[in-house]
Amino acid sequence: MSFDPMLGLIGQTPLIQLTRLDTGPCELFVKLESHNPGGSIKDRIALTMIEAAEREGKLQPGATIIEATAGNTGLGLALVAARKGYKLKLVVPDKMSLEKIFHLKALGAEVIITRSDVNKGHPLYYQDYARRIAQETPGAYYIDQFNNPANPAAHEHGTGPELWQQLGHDVDAVVVGVGSAGTLTGLSRFFKRADPDVEFVLADPVGSVLADYVETGSYGEAGSWRVEGIGEDFIPPMADFSAVHRAYRIGDEESIDTARQLLEVEGVLAGSSSGTLVAAALRYCRAQTEPKRVVTFICDSGNKYLSKQYNEGWLIDQGLKHLPQQGNLTDLITRRHDLGATVTCRPDETLADVYARMRRHDVSQLPVVEGDAEVVGIIDEWDLLLAVHDEPEHFRLPVRKAMSTELETLSPTDSTEKLLRTFNEGHVAIVVERGRFLGLITQADLINHWRQRWR
Repeated sequence: MSFDPMLGLIGQTPLIQLTRLDTGPCELFVKLESHNPGGSIKDRIALTMIEAAEREGKLQPGATIIEATAGNTGLGLALVAARKGYKLKLVVPDKMSLEKIFHLKALGAEVIITRSDVNKGHPLYYQDYARRIAQETPGAYYIDQFNNPANPAAHEHGTGPELWQQLGHDVDAVVVGVGSAGTLTGLSRFFKRADPDVEFVLADPVGSVLADYVETGSYGEAGSWRVEGIGEDFIPPMADFSAVHRAYRIGDEESIDTARQLLEVEGVLAGSSSGTLVAAALRYCRAQTEPKRVVTFICDSGNKYLSKQYNEGWLIDQGLKHLPQQGNLTDLITRRHDLGATVTCRPDETLADVYARMRRHDVSQLPVVEGDAEVVGIIDEWDLLLAVHDEPEHFRLPVRKAMSTELETLSPTDSTEKLLRTFNEGHVAIVVERGRFLGLITQADLINHWRQRWR
């Protein structure tokens, strides 16, 4: 246990029972690892791995720690490194949420983003990439959570005893996910001593190879998944599956739906992997014929995924949320005005307001709407540039002074060919039905529509 007042807060996280979800005949408890100071269960292993390296003389004052991480281990390491005065360099796959990346950089970590669509053995695979950087960096220490014995030790000597005490030495099943396998292996070691009858249940994203390995002892090529932090395309070296009695494959949509339901019904703001774990735990509980006491983890906070699983636009873009289909061009509008999703402006607003809105929403053009739904113009970055033209006082001008009023609108019943011609002629695709603005179709919207059909 560290004597640092911040690091001393790691562990002893609260345990609550879920009472508003259908858990069948079972009692389902969740351990709120999101209450750790770095916001996730990975704070535990970050502290144990760094302190083990210190005891073993592998870390000198001011040294550089290097690691490959899907996010939360990096955040835990960044917190501990900041408190102890180490530099930190992290290699992360490009599917990591922006919130995690911003958090890491704010903590002073150097973040190197690499591809998430390559497998182990490829030079840009995040673990191989990090190992190579460590070899090329004088005095660096590659902490290597996937092979570091201090990783499962954190759960064997910390998380496990906490669970056992909080549940009054009465637990029938533990539902876990596997990334580096530290949680599974550490808890398995503890419960083999405390109560060998405790079942372990694997929650695995669809696309990961781990459920296949548990069920058959072999696996094929991995797929892809959007959930962060769990699931693998190989068998982690430390993984001990001997106590795993059952595995559930949970798709991205079910994981995210469960996380959102967890917030709406239970008030627990959880991340994407927590959605996978709770979904698997619910399946297990509902399949039982007699009461059992089941526990799983809220691995991290949903605050780290506000731009993803709690963002309606992102869910639509990823095909994880589906709007009512009309069978016409309306289906290509991902930000529907009638559903309050389109970012617009009014003709009497200032150019300064419009520019700020474009930056805030990361868009380059805005429809100008008067009344409830009448499109009277469109303004883009080029219009702003021409209006301001090195005269900052022009930011006070109203939008009507700079907007384009030469609009070419489309009806929902127009063809895709007409939509393509609109793009080819350099126009914005504005969809209007009986004088009411429905939304814009961007070229990216059409590409994404075709991509989802291909999947």
